[in-house]
Amino acid sequence: MPNKKNKIVILGAAGRDFHNFNVVYRNDPDTEVIAFTANQIPDIAGRKYPPALAGQYYPNGIPILDEQELDKIIKENKVDECVLSYSDLHYEDLMHLGSRVIAAGAKFSMLAAEPTMLKSTKPVISINAVRTGCGKSQTTKAIVQILLEAGVKVVSVRHPMPYGNLEMQKVQRFAKIEDLAKHKCTIEEMEEYEPHIEIGSIIYSGVDYEAILREAEKEADLIIWEGGNNDTPFFKPDLQFVIVDPLRAGDEITYYPGEINLRTADVIIINKVNTARPDDIDEVRANIREYNPKAIVIEASTAVNIEDPDIVLNKNVLVIEDGPTLTHGDMLESYGIAAAKKYGAASFVDPRPWVVGKIAETFEIYPNIGTLLPAMGYSDQQVKDLETTINATECDSVLIGTPINLARFVKINKPHTRVFYEPSEVGTPNFKSVLKQRGFIK
Repeated sequence: MPNKKNKIVILGAAGRDFHNFNVVYRNDPDTEVIAFTANQIPDIAGRKYPPALAGQYYPNGIPILDEQELDKIIKENKVDECVLSYSDLHYEDLMHLGSRVIAAGAKFSMLAAEPTMLKSTKPVISINAVRTGCGKSQTTKAIVQILLEAGVKVVSVRHPMPYGNLEMQKVQRFAKIEDLAKHKCTIEEMEEYEPHIEIGSIIYSGVDYEAILREAEKEADLIIWEGGNNDTPFFKPDLQFVIVDPLRAGDEITYYPGEINLRTADVIIINKVNTARPDDIDEVRANIREYNPKAIVIEASTAVNIEDPDIVLNKNVLVIEDGPTLTHGDMLESYGIAAAKKYGAASFVDPRPWVVGKIAETFEIYPNIGTLLPAMGYSDQQVKDLETTINATECDSVLIGTPINLARFVKINKPHTRVFYEPSEVGTPNFKSVLKQRGFIK
């Protein structure tokens, strides 16, 4: 009699879940993946992980179901195990989810980080964080620029954001602006890829990271892994930078899997030291000493500037920020608010009275968003609802705090301007000295 297959559900958010399946379960004859579940990202549930990516054991693909239906999925399919495969979960929420799984009759588990890491034939530098919104993107850009200036042929690979046709998104390469349209990128994706293109750097992303890595290796001397949320690296790093945020002091030891990154980091960057309270910076330093005393510590500030300060001065301003930073990142303030304060805004306008459609849904799901508007752009409908909300909001002007110019995609009917922000290391050690010390540049 053949052995009974282990029936599992992979709990995900359209990213880490697919990677865990690809590297651990896809070719395992003793496992049957019943479904993926979806959280955090809107409009993911209801799709399928396609047969072309799912492999020989899944000729019909694998359904992607709403996590809200988890108890029903477990009971109806007699699921043996649920494997947590998404990130930025507070420990209290993590254990509520685990208790829910166990109460429904299944085992709750998490994979170790290292067995899910692919080994590259090229050196790998990873840049991760302990929470969403710590400053990975601008830190990655700064490190890539140092490497490029030193003559290193560097190619970046970004944590997945596969929100469209998964089969077509298996391997995505971005080297020019036209590639963003070619791959039908959402605003969320463009915010991550466009900064690399602007500095003449190549970045890959997609769904199948074994295939992505092998393509990237063909044109690189060195691979940069740019993480998403506070997830652990998909590639085995030779040098791991991890960013912590003193504006959310204590989160570095209370969120999964951010604490894992804190403990495994070679270099820890305390970002935003110019805007954080000294007591909060001290708390972060103390946690680093306790949880990873061997790590090199770099301190960095983030300078914020406004393209046209007159649009903000003495005005009632609607501030728009990066969506994930405000939603599952829990940031009440970010670069837009800091810039508006710096340049003399009279007040901040709460958009809630004017939100519509999918933007209204975002505030229902994340009621603790501050006096800000998250630039949610996962779908055409969300972008349309975002535009309607902005234009209906009663304010003097709009300040765009997103990494790319939102006004390229939405028509804003009132004065608007952008925030620019760049990291700057404070003293030594710094990015360049660490890269020299570890032999990545001369």
